[in-house]
Amino acid sequence: MAVARCIRGIGFVVLLLSCLAVEAQQPAKTARIGLLSLSAGPNPNMDVLPGLRELGWIEGKNLSVEYRWAAGEQDRLPGLAADLVRRNVDLIVTSSTPAALAAKHATPKIPIVITFVADPVGSGLVASLARPGGNITGMTTLTPELVAKRLELIKQIAPRAKRIAVLWDPGGLAEGTRRSMREQAQAAGRALGVALHFAEVRRRADLQQGFASMAEARVDALVVMPTPMLFEARSEIVSRAAKHGLPAIYAWRDAVDAGGLASYATNFPAMYRRAAGYVDKILKGAKPAELPIEQPTQFEFVINLKAAKALGLSVPDSLLQRADEVLR
Repeated sequence: MAVARCIRGIGFVVLLLSCLAVEAQQPAKTARIGLLSLSAGPNPNMDVLPGLRELGWIEGKNLSVEYRWAAGEQDRLPGLAADLVRRNVDLIVTSSTPAALAAKHATPKIPIVITFVADPVGSGLVASLARPGGNITGMTTLTPELVAKRLELIKQIAPRAKRIAVLWDPGGLAEGTRRSMREQAQAAGRALGVALHFAEVRRRADLQQGFASMAEARVDALVVMPTPMLFEARSEIVSRAAKHGLPAIYAWRDAVDAGGLASYATNFPAMYRRAAGYVDKILKGAKPAELPIEQPTQFEFVINLKAAKALGLSVPDSLLQRADEVLR
C-alpha cells in the first residue's frame, strides 16, 4: 500500500511538473495596438515603434499593429478610428490633432496615446495637462510658444526682411490655439519691427492662392505654422517658397530634409520615444487618466546651407554655431 501510494504521489508530481512546463511554454499574450495617422504612410521621424522595441515590444512577437493612414484626408479619420474600435485593439496611438479627435469620438474606453498635438486642452481632448482624465494621455508639441522663436530666427537669417508672411491653416487649430498663435506672432512682429502678412489656406488646393497673396503683399520671408495639412504639403510648400525666392522657416525638420531653408521644431524622434513609454506603461496596467500629458523638452534648429546659397543668403556664423545641425 505504501509503495502504491508512493507511486501515485510520484505520478501526481510528474503530472504537475508536466502541466507547469506546458504552461511555461505558452506564449505571452500579444498586445494589439492601432496606429491612426493623418499621414499617407510611415515617417521615420514620427514613429513610436522604435521606442517600443527598446522597451521589449517587438512587432510579430509580442506586439501586433493595426495601421490606419488617412493620406491627408481628414474626412477619412472617423471611419478609420471606428474600424480600430471594432477590432478591439488594446490601445490607439494617434498622430495629429484631427486623428486624436477622431479616436476620442470613437471610444471613451480604449486607451489613447496622442502625439503631434499642439493644444490638447484647447482642442477639447483633455481637461488639463496635469490631470487629463478619461482615456487619453500622451505628448503635446507646445506649438503656440514657438511662433515667436521662429520669427526671431528667420529675421536673423534674412535681416533685410521688413514684411514676413505667416502661412497657416486656421481650420486645423482649436479656437484658443489659433488666437494664441496669432497674438504671439503679432507681438513678436512688433518686437522685431516687421509687418506680418497672414496667408490663410484651409486646403492644399489653396496653396497657389496663398503664395499669390504673398507676392501681392511683397513679403520678404515666410514662417510656416505647424498644422497637419501644411505638414502633409511640406514638399510643395518648400518648392513654392523656392520658386518665389522666399527664405522660409518651418515647424518640422522634415521640411529642411525636403530642401527647405531652416526649421525650429520639437525633436520628433525623441518625442515619439517618450510616447512609447506611455504605451508601455498602459499595456502594463497604468491608467491614462493618471499619466500627465508631457510637453517636449528637446528642440532642434536646423539650417540648410544649400538652400541659403540658392537664395543668395549668407547665414551668420553665430547662427550656424547655435544650430543643432547644418546641412551642407
